[in-house]
Amino acid sequence: MTDSVPGLDAARNGGTRVLVIDDSNTIRRSAEIFLRQGGHEVLLAEDGYDALAKVVDHDPELIFCDILMPRLDGYQTCAIIKRNPRFAQVPVIMLSSKDGLFDKARGRMVGSEEYLTKPFTKEQLLKAVESFRRAPA
Repeated sequence: MTDSVPGLDAARNGGTRVLVIDDSNTIRRSAEIFLRQGGHEVLLAEDGYDALAKVVDHDPELIFCDILMPRLDGYQTCAIIKRNPRFAQVPVIMLSSKDGLFDKARGRMVGSEEYLTKPFTKEQLLKAVESFRRAPA
């Protein structure tokens, strides 16, 4: 018998497998806590390169992606994910501390479905997951 970790088997229990990509440890931890409290399985990545490997290995059902990251920014990361036919249908929600029209438009151009301004609340995060959650097959 294995130890149970809250949120780890959430995808099997009606939760969603969510990948959070952010170079800020504080943002990653906050998102992880909020999402696990909402009953979701959470995967974390600290940059775009780390995220791309986790997308391939874990097939997330929803991705939150920071825009300003070193090496590979959120726009580039989203574009790479969306260009792959296997992951093109996975919703990507951009995260940014900037709330500009240009940033939102650029996010849409690379394929993101939504834009969430940081700092976000638990309610905003869980509402976003619920909005893009796939209906059970």
